[in-house]
Amino acid sequence: QVQLVESGGGSVQTGGSLKLTCAVSGIADLFPSFDVGWYRQPAGEAREFVARLDGGVGFVSSPVYENSVKGRFTISRDNDRGTVYLQMERLVPEDTGLYSCNVRYIGRSYWGRGTQVTVSS
Repeated sequence: QVQLVESGGGSVQTGGSLKLTCAVSGIADLFPSFDVGWYRQPAGEAREFVARLDGGVGFVSSPVYENSVKGRFTISRDNDRGTVYLQMERLVPEDTGLYSCNVRYIGRSYWGRGTQVTVSS
């Protein structure tokens, strides 16, 4: 059974930093092939893309970011640990939301339950 568990959310003031972690289990040796991503959902709004890092064996993919987080957020992965990270710097209130991790590969897509990030002004 595939499970994704996010952690690291919290409440910070504008300008603060947080590092989110997504621990993935149940896909073992296939994890390096999975595309991984972070999404967020502000209260009362639709879920939106934040960052993505494609999977693959034998090459290093370039990350893709939503425009408003470019230069502030960094997505990374540890294939040995089956973990995805999102380092968030210079946070602003518009970054507030429930942050969820997603992994996908050949039509298979899995989501975690999310971790709440709240940025106050």
